[in-house]
Amino acid sequence: MQPSVHLEHRQQQTLSPKLQHAVRLLQMSSLDFAQELHDVIGRNPFLDQDETEPDEGEAAAPVLASVAPEQLDEFEPVAIEAAVAPATPADEREIADVVDAVDADGERDTWLADGSVPTHRGEPGQLGALDLMPVPDGLRKHLHGQLDVMPLPLRDLVLAKAVVESLDDDGYLRQPLAELLEDTELEPPPSEDELRIALKRVQSLDPAGVGARSVAECLLLQLPAIQCPELRATAHTIVTQHLDCLAAKDVPRLAALLDCTPAHIEAVCERIRRLDPHPGWRFDASQTHYVTPDVIARRVRGQWTAMLNPAVVPRVRLNHVYAELFQRHRNAQNAELAAHLQEARWTLRNVEQRFATILSVAQAIIQRQRRFFELGPLAMKPLGLKEIANETGMHESTVSRVTNNKYIATPLGVFELKYFFSRAMTSTNGSPYSGTAIRGLIKDMIAEERPDEPLSDARIARLLAQQGLVVARRTVTKYRQALRIEAVERRRVHG
Repeated sequence: MQPSVHLEHRQQQTLSPKLQHAVRLLQMSSLDFAQELHDVIGRNPFLDQDETEPDEGEAAAPVLASVAPEQLDEFEPVAIEAAVAPATPADEREIADVVDAVDADGERDTWLADGSVPTHRGEPGQLGALDLMPVPDGLRKHLHGQLDVMPLPLRDLVLAKAVVESLDDDGYLRQPLAELLEDTELEPPPSEDELRIALKRVQSLDPAGVGARSVAECLLLQLPAIQCPELRATAHTIVTQHLDCLAAKDVPRLAALLDCTPAHIEAVCERIRRLDPHPGWRFDASQTHYVTPDVIARRVRGQWTAMLNPAVVPRVRLNHVYAELFQRHRNAQNAELAAHLQEARWTLRNVEQRFATILSVAQAIIQRQRRFFELGPLAMKPLGLKEIANETGMHESTVSRVTNNKYIATPLGVFELKYFFSRAMTSTNGSPYSGTAIRGLIKDMIAEERPDEPLSDARIARLLAQQGLVVARRTVTKYRQALRIEAVERRRVHG
């Protein structure tokens, strides 16, 4: 065996850096895309962000301008832009106005001399809109504020504040009271009786149920809110002795154990469910993340059409002054600027390609599912990625990237584009139907059921079969769980 060297010719497809950049931008959500584009504009001198406010006519038609590749290469004065610019510069101006509203002494004038609220911002001595917004207090700050106004000795106040600092985000005290002895550092060390008194003092604060050491104790602290003495006594027995039956919604067993009518037990359980097992959640300072739709579905002259949402389309353009100067004085020492210019070209083309692709796919989906927009989920047709790919001339993987984390606003709500895709099922008469339509039908059946005789999954499957829709019981269970609807026994109301 002798070593040998031979040549072999073989063709292999690879993604160029330009195509990789386009694919990466296409599969981003609108939030990630806006952040990525903002970062690129910040580091690339050849890209500018148009901060001028669009007029009313421009905002009504958010369509990207078409730019040919040769125009970008020749640095023609053509801008790729849409209706509304990203919110980052506006946010910066808002913050600047707030800073300007603070006077030299750090004090803010909330009211004008005549007692009215200032409607404009940016002038010294006056507040902006952000200054008038309430700042949410955390749970511990809320409890400390109540303790600070109570006439307590310093030792008792320190112990109560130590208990408050030991609460978790749910408002519970998860650690034993004995462990608080190490955190107080008081002389002489507090006794367990003092700690129990401090805990009781914290449990008397707002919100009711705070400082509890278990779910049962949290509910017991809120039972005084039940005004009816009979209901309150029964609720106390259920919470202290039969909490497992309450969690399982086993009304018949509770009625037998407490020798009460099912209607009375049902009323008590319903009242207990109104209590808050997580009293600390209402003071959670975490921000709610909202979905911004990429496309808006509108009916124009009897036809459903897709329009780009101007809030997600950036206004970015090529800085022609820098580009022309670089073209005149280009040499081998400007390799970094050449890379920035190439990145600017790719970004402009990919921005246009991204939104054109999203708009094309959304329009194809609307054409296939136009009955959904008129009649609702029950009219949803089976749809696959291949159908949209064939209609738009794209690959299935491209359609998959477009429909992931992209949303469309419709008169029925905001949906992810992939919501409109489902595999085809065949009814007994041979007509196809989609799983989305079945979920909508199940939801309507459960919404119309009798509270004392809810529909089981097996019965729902039989009712669907009577309509020619053959669906297995386990499939009904899967769809019901996807709709976040409880099982039959948990939905039953005992009269």
